[in-house]
Amino acid sequence: MKVLLDENPPHDLRHFLAGHDAFTVAYMGWKVVENGALLAQAAAEGFDAVVTMDTGTEFEGGAAGLPVAVVLLRAVNNKLETLRLLVPDLLNALGELRPRTLVIVGSAPRPPARCEWGCDFAASRRRHRGSEVRR
Repeated sequence: MKVLLDENPPHDLRHFLAGHDAFTVAYMGWKVVENGALLAQAAAEGFDAVVTMDTGTEFEGGAAGLPVAVVLLRAVNNKLETLRLLVPDLLNALGELRPRTLVIVGSAPRPPARCEWGCDFAASRRRHRGSEVRR
């Protein structure tokens, strides 16, 4: 399978995609291409899937309008050490991937329900904004 790694996963992740032809957006010279156009360009160049960590609005409507399959990686950060833990699930997802589908691999932790002062999290952002450092 021909796989394109978007800008946000580390480039070295491609070395862990055994059995797949993995390229990066930087290698292809597409770093300035916007996400929607990137998917169309990837499809036009024969890519089967795009692996990204971008949760942009073009994915929110589902996979119906996608020109190429998308694997969305969810993790606490985009460090290689973190994403290596997702490699077995990523390889399974690529092995079972169908054209023009959206697959999510991994999960990012939910924000805490309470802030460090014990307040409701959403309310604490409003209440404590700027209280850490005052001049």
